[in-house]
Amino acid sequence: MVIQRVKRALIGQPIASDRLSHETIPKWKALAVLSSDALSSVAYATEEILIPLSLFSVAAMAWSLPIALFVGVLLFIITISYRQTIDSYPGGGGSYTVSKENLGTTCGLISGAALMIDYILTVAVSISAGVENIAAAFPFLFEHKVFMGVILIGTVMVLNLRGIRESSSIFALPTYFFIGSFLLLIVSGFIQMALGHASRSIPEIAHQELTVIPAFLILKAFSSGCSALTGVEAISNGIPMFRKPSPLNAKITMVWMSAILGVFFISITVLAQAYQVRPMEGQTIISGLSASILGSNTILFYLVQISVAMILILAANTSFADFPRLAHLLAKDGFLPRQFAYLGDRLVFSNGIIGLSGIAALLVIMFKGSTHLLIPLYAVGVFLSFTLSQSGMVVHHYKTKRHWFLPALVNALGAITTATVLIVIGMSKFTSGAWAVMLLIPGFIFLFLRIHQYYDWIRHKLYPGGYYPPEQVSARSFPAVVPISGVHPGVVDALNYALSISSNVSACYVNLDQNETERIKRNWNLWAKSVHLEILDSPYRSIITPLIDYIEKVKKDNNAEMISVIVPEFVVPRWYQNFLHNQTFMFLRTMLRLKKGIVVVNVRYHLVENK
Repeated sequence: MVIQRVKRALIGQPIASDRLSHETIPKWKALAVLSSDALSSVAYATEEILIPLSLFSVAAMAWSLPIALFVGVLLFIITISYRQTIDSYPGGGGSYTVSKENLGTTCGLISGAALMIDYILTVAVSISAGVENIAAAFPFLFEHKVFMGVILIGTVMVLNLRGIRESSSIFALPTYFFIGSFLLLIVSGFIQMALGHASRSIPEIAHQELTVIPAFLILKAFSSGCSALTGVEAISNGIPMFRKPSPLNAKITMVWMSAILGVFFISITVLAQAYQVRPMEGQTIISGLSASILGSNTILFYLVQISVAMILILAANTSFADFPRLAHLLAKDGFLPRQFAYLGDRLVFSNGIIGLSGIAALLVIMFKGSTHLLIPLYAVGVFLSFTLSQSGMVVHHYKTKRHWFLPALVNALGAITTATVLIVIGMSKFTSGAWAVMLLIPGFIFLFLRIHQYYDWIRHKLYPGGYYPPEQVSARSFPAVVPISGVHPGVVDALNYALSISSNVSACYVNLDQNETERIKRNWNLWAKSVHLEILDSPYRSIITPLIDYIEKVKKDNNAEMISVIVPEFVVPRWYQNFLHNQTFMFLRTMLRLKKGIVVVNVRYHLVENK
């Protein structure tokens, strides 16, 4: 019970299912939740362009502005494309749904794998970048980067477990603080440029002619700069989070996000050239600009650094909003464990949030909290999902046959552009770590397919057909209750056993999904209509509590000294397959052992693999 009290203190009391519509958020909060990843890339995208250029020569850094402008053109194309995705798929789902429905299951799984990797890396990269910016202002913290990163991931996880409406209120203030501080930095920088006060700490390069440098180096800098586009798709994935009209509000928010991102990114690149700021050990581009424009060790300098650190940390929240939804869709389709499909106490997909946190924390530890080591792994999955989503939209427009040509042309342009960028990123960053993502995606797909194959096998074993309702046998003095999670041969065996020891037998099922409940009722009438089935409501989506309440009610109504609880349980042939099931009845048995006058009996149904 101590664990339960700690849980409630951290994430709050459960929220009833009928409050789901009240958990949607307005545009200004959605901008904070779903755009923080994209906006945060302003803090490191210019730096990622400058790193390879500066290593070649100081003069080569003049290429940073043309590269940034081309990235801005890409942003414009992708924004228009995803606005069309919002119109066509107002229920959300993003690249996975679009690819699966229009290009087939395989393409959907490729997109799903790429997105999952992207979301995991977003948390690791953004948290690491946030810690590095804090350490830039307070250098003594550099040796504690990994510990700080893990703690921050845990903090963001807890805040997200509290629910979308509450977490969005917490995250809104830092996001707008970041926007305000960057406006201050950019406006002040341009004013000082106009007055001729720009710093010239190294030989001037901004106004030189573009130096001839290897094309491969330009492509590498460009592919690094494309990290500015990560997170752009998040709004199209999270449409159900918006208040009605959800699609319209999502499209407006997407324009806001793209405009802020484009202006900030290009402005920072211009200022970095004008003030001759380049990447240095222990200093980020933003900290260098802040020192040059606002003065080092001033209050404004520290405010900018704090705002950058906060938005980089909050960038992880975009993944915490979208990763659990993607895991939910994959789990509903049978490609991930079913535990990811269900809402938790606070109407968020808790298992997805916890799983994302664990994997991201492991990455931070493995890569020692280094943003530069993590970013090469980053953009491959993003642009693969971009390409598949836009290609799927072309097929979607063609299938609908209504005013399809111009929208299809826009999405085709987006697909060609992002596919080109994907090839460039794959080639330029292959040896830097992109090869790992190219191996991980097939690995994820293999895992998805194996899980789906397993669930198909379970379904075949549990519902082969040809079974008949059990016959009632001699009465017993004590009532018996059979809690069920479905209708299958294992349940029939449990009912047969219950009827053999009692004439007062009832079954119960907890209603978590109305469509699934109706299917259970239909199957029950075919298999076991002679036994009463009680449907239990659960407004807080708890399974154990309604079952225990019902069992105690039956015991009290029958004035029975004892009651038998017959628990059907299927046994899988391999121990590790148990992790793909909820194990709900194991927890039920544990709780019932604490109750007086309740006899718990397991009726096992063994599943045998085909030889």
